[in-house]
Amino acid sequence: MVVVRETTTVRSGARLRPVRPAGWWFDAFLLAGFAALTLALAEGLLHDLDLAVSEWAFAHDPAPLYWTARVFNLLGQGGWLLMPVSGALALAVGWRRHSVRPLLLVAGAFVLTYLTIGPLKTWTDRAAPSATVKEPFLPPGEAVEIFNRLPAGAYSMSYPSGHVANAIVWYGVIAVLLTALTAGRLPPVAYRLIRFAPPAILLVTTTFLNFHWLTDGLAALLLGVVLDRVLHRVPWDDLPLPGALRDWDRPFISTP
Repeated sequence: MVVVRETTTVRSGARLRPVRPAGWWFDAFLLAGFAALTLALAEGLLHDLDLAVSEWAFAHDPAPLYWTARVFNLLGQGGWLLMPVSGALALAVGWRRHSVRPLLLVAGAFVLTYLTIGPLKTWTDRAAPSATVKEPFLPPGEAVEIFNRLPAGAYSMSYPSGHVANAIVWYGVIAVLLTALTAGRLPPVAYRLIRFAPPAILLVTTTFLNFHWLTDGLAALLLGVVLDRVLHRVPWDDLPLPGALRDWDRPFISTP
């Protein structure tokens, strides 16, 4: 959990902030898991699992449960929820702390997710489960394939789940900003709830709604945690800024 600094300090050099578990070995482990999962899908080893879960979800979607899942799935909307909320919190923290540094955190999260999740979706070229019941009406055995060489479009960008991966990153950003905004008084239970509940909810809802295959969400968990750890390693309080921003150069977070 981050602790808010109340005074400006002299920054002699930017050092990576610690994360838990410490060390790069855990990042390598997660990336190896992502690579192994992708390879297994390329070899067709997990297609039966994805198809079985998808078939069950299609057969067990009564209206009340379906619409409840649709509402909770809105937690993963990046364009009109996660990024605007993060931006608003960054502005509030920046105004309170008299610093532009909270905006650097939001910009960093945007760049990091933009350069990783989208290109991976394009490269893996996997259809969503719903492509079997809507345009382009693919057979399930074809839709579940990865590296499918499908035409560009919504049904060829399923892997990994953007909802889940983005939730891990952006709710991590929101938790940091809320901690700074409350001057470190955000209860630990609330911090953990913000960090971990939305990705778990989105893993369940995107799978249940057949927006994604189960393995899309599992891959997104692995990738999202790596991106989150990279983002939290960056010493946002110590990055060099232009002299023109000297009056708006106060720190807003510290190492956990």
